[in-house]
Amino acid sequence: MPQSQPKILVEEADGIARATALLKQDALVAIPTETVYGLAGNARSDTACARIFEAKGRPRFNPLIVHLASLDQAREIAEFPPAAGDLAQAFWPGPLTLVLPLKPGHGLSPLVTAGLTTVAIRLPAHPVARAVLAGFGGPVAAPSANPSGAISPTMAAHVADGLGQRVAAILDAGPCDVGLESTILAPSETGTRLLREGGLPREAIEALTGPLHSDTTPGRVEAPGQMTRHYAPSVPLAMNSALTDKTALRIGFTDTDGGDLSLSRSGDMVEAAATLFDILHQAETMAHAKGNPEIHIAPVPETGLGRAINDRLRRAAAPG
Repeated sequence: MPQSQPKILVEEADGIARATALLKQDALVAIPTETVYGLAGNARSDTACARIFEAKGRPRFNPLIVHLASLDQAREIAEFPPAAGDLAQAFWPGPLTLVLPLKPGHGLSPLVTAGLTTVAIRLPAHPVARAVLAGFGGPVAAPSANPSGAISPTMAAHVADGLGQRVAAILDAGPCDVGLESTILAPSETGTRLLREGGLPREAIEALTGPLHSDTTPGRVEAPGQMTRHYAPSVPLAMNSALTDKTALRIGFTDTDGGDLSLSRSGDMVEAAATLFDILHQAETMAHAKGNPEIHIAPVPETGLGRAINDRLRRAAAPG
């Protein structure tokens, strides 16, 4: 059932100023990024960070990503080995998160790092997010603005339906362009590990770094998005389906797959990534309305952004 609705702010100067003021009061504000909507709170405030975990129902061992306006701010809280500097220069601002060693005197709430000696940092590219961060002037923790483990939000309506008045306000800037969470890397002197597939394709990164070592589901959670079950609708989901079972709500990769919905009319991977979570939200609603026992989704090619799409679908399809 949808929650009571929070205040919706428009993406103009007044809305951005109001969102910034709320963050300075340790309130939670959902802000748009190019990846998904983030549940933003003051990363230096124990109160604000505790509110994030409470609002999402997020386990305390799952760290938060810190969002910043500039590389200079990032260097104030984390150590940057040469490989990290190269990645930041190439891909920031954008859908890339770097997991880096904390600097002494970083000032972050210990809740942000979940007791780890590293911190996950991102500089988002979305102009509204950047305006909020610039106005706030410090680190903002912003995991996806949805209940923990549920489908991520790529529209303001997704946030309102999922969190209701657990968030003080939503800064609405329309649909997210990328639609998948950021790619997470852990660069070091000995190489770069891939901790989460995401909106920056592996091929683009490996052109700079060489082959990445994949460490996306370790025994201990080191970064967001590494839990086995995540991004899941409330209806069981099956991957790589031929879409022949008409009792299921069916999602095609393209329109030609014969589904009730499709990720992309023509099989464009960028479009499929951008629409994935919205299509899953729609499928969940339709399956409940029609009494479909399952959601079936056609195969998605395991190339480029398809790797991140399949990563999300595998976690969404994992047993609860």
